[in-house]
Amino acid sequence: MTLNPEIRWIDTPAALDAACAEVAAADVIALDTEFFRENTFHPVPALIQFAAGGPAFLVDPQEVACTEAFRRLLAEGPLKLLHASSEDLEVFAHWAEVPVAPLVDTQVAQSLLGEVPSMGYQKLVAHWTGETLPKDETRSNWLLRPLSESQLRYAALDVVFLLGVWEQQRASLERLGRMAWVEADCAALVAQTTRSETADGQWYLRHRQLWRLTPRQVEAYRRLTIWREGEARRRDVPRGWLVPDRLLYAIAEQLPENRFELARVEDLKPALIKREGDDLLRLVREALQVDEEALPPAPLSPMTPAFKKRLKALKAVVNAEAEALGVAPEVLLKRRELEALVSADLLGESLPLPGGWRGDRLATGLAAALEEASR
Repeated sequence: MTLNPEIRWIDTPAALDAACAEVAAADVIALDTEFFRENTFHPVPALIQFAAGGPAFLVDPQEVACTEAFRRLLAEGPLKLLHASSEDLEVFAHWAEVPVAPLVDTQVAQSLLGEVPSMGYQKLVAHWTGETLPKDETRSNWLLRPLSESQLRYAALDVVFLLGVWEQQRASLERLGRMAWVEADCAALVAQTTRSETADGQWYLRHRQLWRLTPRQVEAYRRLTIWREGEARRRDVPRGWLVPDRLLYAIAEQLPENRFELARVEDLKPALIKREGDDLLRLVREALQVDEEALPPAPLSPMTPAFKKRLKALKAVVNAEAEALGVAPEVLLKRRELEALVSADLLGESLPLPGGWRGDRLATGLAAALEEASR
């Protein structure tokens, strides 16, 4: 590893295929992307970087489309390394139209080796190698051409150190018996990359104030967010540009039945009503027509003593296990997952206990904690 790696610029299909052939026999390939995402739903790829122990290949996606050889490299073959991969995976899904597999996300790997759940790349490299990487191009405009020497070096360094970092991470994970955990978590990341109607249908659950709505208001908000996700993707605009969450929530609260009532929703501009009003009112009307028995149960308030007691009991289980493993509690279960367990318990529903390695470590303790807290 060096702070001045060999760099090869790729802007033709033939050069990309030649680079793929050069690294095809490698066991591990490091990947990264630079992209622009200020006025689109889909990330606009500006640069694709990869390395396998030799030169750093920098692909210009403005000049060269993804080739079949690169698709095969992404979807098959060697292990791919990425750091904080969620948006990079979206770039590859949109540009290359294939999933990246098999995959290891070095940020995920690090979260299972210590108490920092979202360690940045520079800190990760410093932690494992002692090297200090430059930060001067963090906010660069990667769509401009030609890229400066500083930008090229910065982009190359984003991949060349991943290989050495992973070699040390892997040794630690194997020593702790956690390699299967990383593999499972990274496979889940790949599975989540493809946005589907099922994923769109879960967006409404992210709202922290959902419990303040009635079942019919929740149904309206659910339908509004599903529509917004599909339209933002189809039009390729940021979801907040189409209709921000706070306005969808406000519409669901008020359940307007005509344009006059829609116009009374605070901060809903006339231009937005003119452009999207028919769809917004249609979705509200559909929610109003749903039979009572078909509506979801009323969201539970997290402020009640019963809810708080159960949540505290679950946190104690997770915190104890996290301390024993030397990881952050949120690596084991996120607050939303804990709240879902509490809600299911209070509603008498089947508990959505974690599966996989988390289930092995936590499921029994979580169920017991809920049973004890209910007494």
